[in-house]
Amino acid sequence: MSFKIAGSDFIFEKSGKLRDVYKISKKVGEGAFSSVRRIKHRVTGEKRAVKTIHKKSLRTEEEKNMVFNEVSILRSLDHPNIIKLHEYYQDEMNYYIITEFCGGGELFERILSQGSISESVAAEYMRQIFSVLVYLEEKGIAHRDLKPENFLLSSTSEDAYLKIIDFGSSQFYRQGEIMTSKVGTPYYIPPEVLRKSYNYKCDMWSSGVVMYILLCGYPPFGGNTDQEILKKVSIGRFSFPSPEWDDISFEAKDLIEKLLTMDYNRRFTSRQALAHSWITNASRAPINRNSAGQLFRNLRGFRSEQMLKKATIGFITSQLATKAEREEMMELFRSLDTDNSGTLSAKELKEGFSILFGNEINDVDGEVEKIMKQVDLDGSGEIEYSEFVSATLNRQQLLSKERLEMAFKAFDLDQSGTITANELKQVLGKSHNYDEEMWTKLIAEADLNGDGVIDLTEFTKMMLATF
Repeated sequence: MSFKIAGSDFIFEKSGKLRDVYKISKKVGEGAFSSVRRIKHRVTGEKRAVKTIHKKSLRTEEEKNMVFNEVSILRSLDHPNIIKLHEYYQDEMNYYIITEFCGGGELFERILSQGSISESVAAEYMRQIFSVLVYLEEKGIAHRDLKPENFLLSSTSEDAYLKIIDFGSSQFYRQGEIMTSKVGTPYYIPPEVLRKSYNYKCDMWSSGVVMYILLCGYPPFGGNTDQEILKKVSIGRFSFPSPEWDDISFEAKDLIEKLLTMDYNRRFTSRQALAHSWITNASRAPINRNSAGQLFRNLRGFRSEQMLKKATIGFITSQLATKAEREEMMELFRSLDTDNSGTLSAKELKEGFSILFGNEINDVDGEVEKIMKQVDLDGSGEIEYSEFVSATLNRQQLLSKERLEMAFKAFDLDQSGTITANELKQVLGKSHNYDEEMWTKLIAEADLNGDGVIDLTEFTKMMLATF
């Protein structure tokens, strides 16, 4: 049995007190059941966000299930435009969900401040949204509450990218499954959701409403009350009134019409939307040969036959790499991801090699095959974003003394100063059913003195070997 590891294997409920790990800072948002604060990791100094959900405000089982549902779904996702979940806690009073921190605020706030957004910027935002929807469709997940308030901007800069949040209403579905729960927000809810008979294309309707608002600043289905809004949604008629829409391109209006199609069987899919001329004709930065060259060399040089080393690198990337380090890889990843699926295939890597290195590499197929074998840690057949970051980050930077010590402590559950096979099983085996021999093998990879456990010196030597 081959050893596979995914970023989700390192995201689980942590014990202890949140304040022992993080400095709690100011509140940045508040909802009916929760509040969001900025926090700072006491050891790494990394800024993160904590969503605190008050248990006493969750009165029904359905409301409680939304919390566990959000954690379960976020654990399974690894896409550059989806908020990254780091860990979660609970105590007698609250649940705490810790995610990356996005300093640019809500997309809704940017629309309010600017009134509307240029077509080129809107097209880039919609490309990112459709990319997430392609990825979610591959995973069999419907978000079911897409709206500008549920998109955060990574920073305050003009070229900040989107992060989709709030998966509390989301649902796993099977191919062909019809969903019946009435969920969503009045302006954005699709007509078939009101009829309680719909499929994953509910998200495509909501994305059409978001696109409409981006371009003009107001929704296609308005009203003074929820009842008025929902009545207009159920009818589904909308227009492109003057003067706001006079200078908007035919292509933009055409795509909106393809998204706001009443019959969801005829409504565009996310892949059809990505292939629409309004998206494909929007300018997109090509691969930057200078900045990408070193990252690609790191990718080519990523070699680790040792399973425990791979797992540790995965842990450090998932839990200890800074937001800035992860974002350093964003542009190259997105440039290589030509089908906008949020993952990299062997075909896309080959195309990237050809652009960057031309004829410098004799056996591109062989090179890419080696990369896929080494970098695809979860064996999915594609390289997900965290796997790409693991392989392209500077090794000396990634495997600093401080980070190796933190990774060691994460595996050394009883803080005895050594890692045992049972501790590895507890940390890495939550999602896998490996036999006892597998965990013994992992220990043997670093156990230089043969005592059946790994101490910090042995662990460090294993991680820094060949680097």
